[in-house]
Amino acid sequence: MNDTFLKACRGEAVDYTPIWIMRQAGRYLPDYHKVRSKMTFLELCKTPERAAEVTLQPVDIIGVDAAILFSDILVTLDAMGMELTFKEKQGPVLPSPIKSQADLDKLIDPDPMDKLGYVMDTISLLRKELNVPLIGFCGAPFTLSTYAIEGGSSKAFWNTKKMMYQAPELYHNLMKKITASLITYLKAQVEAGAQALQVFDSWAGSLSPGDFSEFALPYVQDIITALKPSGVPLIYFANNCAGLLDLTPKSGADVLGLDWRVDIPKAIDAFGDDIAIQGNLDPISLLLPEDKLEKRIASIVERGKKAHGHIFNLGHGILPETPPEKAKFVVDAVHRLSKR
Repeated sequence: MNDTFLKACRGEAVDYTPIWIMRQAGRYLPDYHKVRSKMTFLELCKTPERAAEVTLQPVDIIGVDAAILFSDILVTLDAMGMELTFKEKQGPVLPSPIKSQADLDKLIDPDPMDKLGYVMDTISLLRKELNVPLIGFCGAPFTLSTYAIEGGSSKAFWNTKKMMYQAPELYHNLMKKITASLITYLKAQVEAGAQALQVFDSWAGSLSPGDFSEFALPYVQDIITALKPSGVPLIYFANNCAGLLDLTPKSGADVLGLDWRVDIPKAIDAFGDDIAIQGNLDPISLLLPEDKLEKRIASIVERGKKAHGHIFNLGHGILPETPPEKAKFVVDAVHRLSKR
């Protein structure tokens, strides 16, 4: 197996900088659309054979150094008993958001093998096929709480912050319940064969440093602490995290993901000598002419050399409009430019 990605996560010497791409199994690939056209998004997540198929596609097509399980961060809320649908051009919808303790009391602490067994089946299938490491994942407690409280995506997070400020006991009770479910879910992923785990905090950047410290970070720390004994590398990606660089290392993660708004040397200085970094090319920069795109890639590769370990990635998920050949160009360029 090509274990370059795992070595970089641990800060070990590598022959080249490994790369994988957030949302690499997805809508920019025609092969994905062929599978997706036959079922809904949630059906695809819950059908292990097809979820494994689309997980494998970017490994075969663009040559990434790690696979990330095809699923969605919101399947945990679905398993806890919240109704979940995905609507075209609207995204996820949870029609019965959490507004009271009575709403919260309806949520269960799901047995992952019962309610999320399809994820474990997908992992088992993938481990039989993959020649690169498999990354499992979950959404961070704060990010999941925003969906549970808002009933879907949000820009201002009005209801979430209103609960944080005006009903903090209810907010923390929700966070504790989500965190407990995530811990059991991630442990089950490792037992099924996941070789690294990433915690996605997509909306962490909506918080001030003080609110992040009080309302989000402690729950990420709980997850990382609980999963440390598993022995797999733990990655924490806090999107839009430039204002949180002195705080995200306190998560305890082995690897910290960076969005494209962050200067890598500043992050390295803030993180210290024992945390690897992941990132951080602007996803839309893949539309640049290849010569200009290669210069950006070379700059990130060079800046990442001073880190404890560096995994090349985009600063967020690859966009559906991206030509697949540009994704392959990035992977090939990273491998070529970083070869030791």
